[in-house]
Amino acid sequence: MHGSGVAPGLFSLTRFTTLSSSILVSLSSGSNYVRHFVLAYLPQLGSRLHLSHTQLNVFAVAGNVGMYTSGPFWGPVVDARGPRPLLVAAFILLLSGYSGIRGLFDAGLGNAAELSQLRLVILIMCSFLTGVGGNAGMSSAVNVTAKSFPDYFRAIVVGLVMSGFGLSAFFFSSISHVLFPGNTSDFLFVLGLGTALPMVLGFFFVRPVPLPSKAIGSGPLDNYQPLSAPTDSVVYPVHASSSTPLLFESEEDEEVEPPTIHLSGSVELSTSPSFQNRNRTPSEKIVEGRGVELHRWTLWKSIDFWIMCSIHILYINNVGSIAQALFAHGNSAYDEADSSAWQAAQVSVLSLANCFGRILIGIAADTAKSRIRVPRSFCMPVVSALFILALLLLIVMDDVRHLWAASGLIGLAYGCWFGLLPTVSIEWFGLAHFSENWGIISVFPVVGGNLFSLAFGHNLDAHELPALQPASAHQCMAGRECYVRSLYLNLGACMVALGLSVWAGRRDWSDWQRRQQHRERMNVPEWVAAGKPLGQKI
Repeated sequence: MHGSGVAPGLFSLTRFTTLSSSILVSLSSGSNYVRHFVLAYLPQLGSRLHLSHTQLNVFAVAGNVGMYTSGPFWGPVVDARGPRPLLVAAFILLLSGYSGIRGLFDAGLGNAAELSQLRLVILIMCSFLTGVGGNAGMSSAVNVTAKSFPDYFRAIVVGLVMSGFGLSAFFFSSISHVLFPGNTSDFLFVLGLGTALPMVLGFFFVRPVPLPSKAIGSGPLDNYQPLSAPTDSVVYPVHASSSTPLLFESEEDEEVEPPTIHLSGSVELSTSPSFQNRNRTPSEKIVEGRGVELHRWTLWKSIDFWIMCSIHILYINNVGSIAQALFAHGNSAYDEADSSAWQAAQVSVLSLANCFGRILIGIAADTAKSRIRVPRSFCMPVVSALFILALLLLIVMDDVRHLWAASGLIGLAYGCWFGLLPTVSIEWFGLAHFSENWGIISVFPVVGGNLFSLAFGHNLDAHELPALQPASAHQCMAGRECYVRSLYLNLGACMVALGLSVWAGRRDWSDWQRRQQHRERMNVPEWVAAGKPLGQKI
C-alpha cells in the first residue's frame, strides 16, 4: 500500500508507469533471439574468430539454454522476494555477457590460427549469461504485471508485456542494419547498454501495485484473495436463501461462510480454510479443479500441467533455414549476403507478427471470459489451428517471395500461444507461485526445439547438393524438398497438440460448470463470480 493507505486506481499514473516500464524491460529481455534468428552479428563473429558452424551453433544454443533453463530458478525468487533481485541480476548478467562477447570479438585471434579452447568456453559462457539475464528481466516484468491488474483484463496487460519480448528481435536487428551496418563491435556495445540500462529503470518503477478495494483481484471464486476494505466502509452480509446449502461438496464437509459486500463495492469472502482451499491436501487440490494454488510436487501431479507442457513441446519452426533453402533453389548465382537478407526479412515479419499475436490473444482471451463467459483455455484450439494452417501453407510454398505470408502466420501463432499460456497458467495453478510454475513450463520448449531442429537438420543434410560456388558450401539447393518431410513431422505434432488443446478446453469447461453450480448454491451474484467491480455489467 502507498503512504496514504489507499491503493492507486486501476487506470492511475502509477499503474500505467509500472506497465510501461515492464514492457520496456521485456523488450530488452528478448535480445537473445537476435543472435539465434536474425543473425545480426553471428556471421561476423564466426568470420573474425574463425569459428566452425558447430561452434557457432553451440554459442547460439547456449543463450537459449540459459534463457529457458533459468526459469525454474528465477521463478521462486521473484514470487518470494519481488522483482528487484532479478532486475539487479539481469543488469549484471546482460552487461557482462555482451561486454565479454564484444571484448573477445575486438581482440580477435591475434597471431593464433584459431580460437583457444579457454576463450571458446568463455565466449559460450557469455552467451549463456545473456540468456539467463534476459529470463530474469522477463520473469520480473510478467510477474509484476500479473499481480498489478485484476483478472478480467489480466490477459491483455500480460500480452502487452510479452509483446515487447516478441518485438525484441525486430527492434535490435533494425538498430543493427540502420545505425551500425558492418560495425559489429559498436552493435555489441549498444546491445550491452541497451539491454542492461532498462533494468535500472525497472528497479525503480517495476513493482507490484496493490489493487483498489473496489476491484476483484482474481476472478474465479475458488482462488479469490480477500481485499481489505476501508475502515469507514459499511458491511452488508449477503445471506444465502433457506434452500441454498452452505456446504461445499468436500470431504471435510465444513460450513462455508457467505460473502459480504462492502458499501464501497468490494466483496469480502470468508477466509476459512474450507472456502479458500488453503488447508487441503495436494491430492484433494488437484481433483477439485482449477483456481487453487499448485506448485512443486503438487504441480507435477496435475494432469493440466502435463497437457500444457506436452503442447509446449510440439511447437517449433525453422523459418530462417526454409528461407535460405527456397532462395537457393534454382539460383545459379547463389549469394550468401542476399540469402541472409531474405532470412532477416522473414524473421522480421515473424517478429512483428509475434508481437501482434501476443496483444491480440490477450484481448480475445479476456473477451472470452468476461463477455462470452467461457474459459480462456477455449482459445487454445484456435491457436493450434493457426499453427496447422501455417504449416500447410509452408508445405505448398515454393517461392521465397511469397514466404512472408507463412512467416507472418507462424509468428502470429507463436505470439498467441506464448501470450495466452501465462494467464491460463494462473487460472489453472494459481497466482502465488505463478513465476515458479511458468518457469518450469518454459523449460519444455527446449526439449521439443532440439528434437525438431535435429530432424530438420537431418532432412537438409540428406538433400544437400554439390556446391555451385564456394559460398554455397553445405547448402541444400533442392528448394522445398530440403525441408518438406520435416514439416510433415511438425504437422503431425500440431495435430496432436490440437487434440490436447480440445481436451484441455473440455476439462476446463467441466470445471467451470462445477464452480458455477457452487456459486448458485451460495447465492453469489454473477458480477462477483466474474471478478468485476460493483455495478459493472457482465
